[in-house]
Amino acid sequence: MKLILLSAFVALSDSFYLNETFSTFLQFNEYHNKKYKDDDHFHQRYGIFEENFNKIKKHNSENHSWKMELNSFADLTSSEFKTTAKCYENLIPNLTIPHLKFNYEHIKDISTEWDWVEKGAVTGVKDQKQCGSCWSFSTTGSVEGAYFLSSGKLISLSEQQLVDCSSSLGNQGCNGGLMDNAFSYIKENGICKESDYKYTASDGNCKKCSIVTKIDGFVDVTPNREEDLLNAISLQPVSVAIEADQSIFQFYSSGVMDSLSCGVNLDHAVLIVGWGELDGNKYWKVKNSWGSSWGDNGYILIGRSVEKQKEEGICGILSLPSYPVISNIMY
Repeated sequence: MKLILLSAFVALSDSFYLNETFSTFLQFNEYHNKKYKDDDHFHQRYGIFEENFNKIKKHNSENHSWKMELNSFADLTSSEFKTTAKCYENLIPNLTIPHLKFNYEHIKDISTEWDWVEKGAVTGVKDQKQCGSCWSFSTTGSVEGAYFLSSGKLISLSEQQLVDCSSSLGNQGCNGGLMDNAFSYIKENGICKESDYKYTASDGNCKKCSIVTKIDGFVDVTPNREEDLLNAISLQPVSVAIEADQSIFQFYSSGVMDSLSCGVNLDHAVLIVGWGELDGNKYWKVKNSWGSSWGDNGYILIGRSVEKQKEEGICGILSLPSYPVISNIMY
């Protein structure tokens, strides 16, 4: 690896020695431990990096409500990132249990902001790595929140168990899945601690482990109704599907991402943990599963009540919200 970097540097030193982009690319390689098989591959990735670097600088020089920055995806083309980001399959839910009706009985006046992270109901940001298992992270996030509200204990639950064990309910491991199917699995089988069934970022054989909790069922929130989603999030963190394969998501770093070009073709699953307003821009606070080095420490603020947005909301966030139910939650 060092020889490749050295030969590439020597070959390009005359033209790039004082070039900010090339210097940044070398730092990027070292920080993210990037390994390129030969000089040709190195040059190819530098060309992609340079294009992305210029795209980010251009975006940040314009008047947007959010910023972009370099991250581990900076040497990927848009099409490569699309493949990497895709991990949600809009499958037909396996209706082994009835969907529960959304209960408005406990809803109070909706405040201007809400944050389940501050209230202690959200575990640290996780990283799905090179496995299309976002659906399992969205599932565990909402179950972790429900269990916290039920027991007062915040416990990290096992995504790998869902990857390995829920295929009979319709999920496809690292090739995608659906949160409702994962909820059905947990209703029938329960779920274990992350520490007892550790994440490997690959498909594996289902193993036995000590169950932490089961759920009583799950609720599908009315699609494309912002008020209903606000009400649901006021009860607990909520699983949602979004489109996340655009450069907007690839390099997001901070601020309220309210672009109408985000798209509504669902390909990724995340967790809504609250809402609020920043510099006059309303947002949903969303926990992602690409590690804490992505975005705003692993989170993104997605625009809410954006003018001229489609009925599905920014990135399709209103399309398919759902959450698990544990009967002894004290609202």
